[in-house]
Amino acid sequence: MSDPQKKSGNRAEVGRWGEEEAAAYLVARGWTILARNYRWGHKEIDLIVRKGITTAFVEVKCRRGSTCGHPLEAITPSKRREIADVARAWLRQSPQPPGTLVRFDAIGIQIGVGGAASLVHVPDAWRLDR
Repeated sequence: MSDPQKKSGNRAEVGRWGEEEAAAYLVARGWTILARNYRWGHKEIDLIVRKGITTAFVEVKCRRGSTCGHPLEAITPSKRREIADVARAWLRQSPQPPGTLVRFDAIGIQIGVGGAASLVHVPDAWRLDR
């Protein structure tokens, strides 16, 4: 991972850094980035990626320190519903080949004391209620 200490304390900048790190992590593992920061109305999905027959909608959370808990705790049920809404919109605009598996992944990046960062990737982090 690149050095998160080079980033200012600006939350948006740290978030962008986290998304770049997550994208690099996924690409290094064979995923292709289909879209970044895809917006539908006021809602957004951080990354849309594909590997083989799987398309994943990826929410990335990055935090400095641990006073607010682990970054993945910020992906609440309402946030998951928002992501699902945007995913449906993207799928309407970008139909996938038959047999495509669709899933929702989460990546949490925690920046600790001294700038050491740890990344946690949770594949298939949640499912849509049908």
